[in-house]
Amino acid sequence: MAKSTNPFRYFDSSPEVIRLVVMVYVKYPLSLRNVEDLLFERGIDICHKTVRLWWNRFGPMFAAEIRRKRVQNMRAHAHWRWHLDEVYVRINGEMRYLWSAVDHEGEVLESYVTETRDRAAALKFIKKTMQRHGRTGAIVTDGLRSYGAALKAIGAADLQKTGRWLNNRVENSHLPFRRRERAMERFRRMKTLQKFAAVHGTVHNHFNQERHLISRDLYRERRSAALAEWRAVMG
Repeated sequence: MAKSTNPFRYFDSSPEVIRLVVMVYVKYPLSLRNVEDLLFERGIDICHKTVRLWWNRFGPMFAAEIRRKRVQNMRAHAHWRWHLDEVYVRINGEMRYLWSAVDHEGEVLESYVTETRDRAAALKFIKKTMQRHGRTGAIVTDGLRSYGAALKAIGAADLQKTGRWLNNRVENSHLPFRRRERAMERFRRMKTLQKFAAVHGTVHNHFNQERHLISRDLYRERRSAALAEWRAVMG
């Protein structure tokens, strides 16, 4: 007999409830117990440990499917400009670095966690981003020398641009992650940070409709479409 590929086959709860739980936890700056209390008020009685189990099991799966579709669409168009930046994250009192790449519209392309922020780390991060999204016309960075050394190593030094305010696009993209970090009371392992950063970036892209740039009617239309697509994930 052929083995079932349904990822929900071992769970008594409906796929709709699982998708809702994962969306609420990743999208909003809520703790596990906040999600438990919020869902209980809506008639869904689950433990905060169940929220953690479902997020760990299904979050990467949902994000991977959404990311695959978005990358296919994005590779069909030329990337005008990338913005690269890194922020420090404390894990058990030790400094680690979360590298981020966004495009000219603020779409999060890649998130990568390293122990250092030297040339080797920057090179691995840039190669990882180019492997998934192709090349771009320009790469905006801050003054960290590791970027220049890494781009020079792959023959793309002419793409680098630096400036005092040129990199505000990617620096602003860190704000949603910082809010989630505070709600989760920091991370305890690099593996957990890498997983959450990748999933959070994808979910943020999916639901970020830039409401301040469009009309209310268009925003409602796009928001409904994004929610419908989320409900159909792994369907």
